[in-house]
Amino acid sequence: MIFVTLGSQKFQFNRILIEIDKLIEDKYITENVFAQTGYSDYEPKNYKYKNFLNRDEFSEIMSQSDTVITHGGTGAIIGAVKKGKKVVAIPRLSKYGEHVDDHQLQIVNQFSNMNLIIKCMNVSDLKQSLEEVKQTKLEVYHSNTDVILNSIDDYIKKIGG
Repeated sequence: MIFVTLGSQKFQFNRILIEIDKLIEDKYITENVFAQTGYSDYEPKNYKYKNFLNRDEFSEIMSQSDTVITHGGTGAIIGAVKKGKKVVAIPRLSKYGEHVDDHQLQIVNQFSNMNLIIKCMNVSDLKQSLEEVKQTKLEVYHSNTDVILNSIDDYIKKIGG
């Protein structure tokens, strides 16, 4: 299954939803698709969706998915790669009213450079990006939380805590 998650920012991301509908109509995408559409006002015609999911719904759908298509938000990307999902990330762009600026370009590039995701810089390239994510061996995400916690613990010990 493909899970599309567009976050909870108060911006639409209709471009991606429309492109997925086209790819399903063209029979390129044949697996089940479920989208968490957020504030987008486009209503998918060829796949199931819900504007917002609660934590349990989100977790359940994520666990059932093989591939995640998401916006370029750090939380969305890390959440999917932590769960071992193949991720295609598409940055929201300010020129389409999808965000206030284009910071997601840098986020998507950074995760792509680490070989954790496949970046899709143009929605029209989604078909190619989906093919690439199937064929690419991506790196496994390793959290640095333990390193940070150990550093804090060491510091506390040094100051006599």
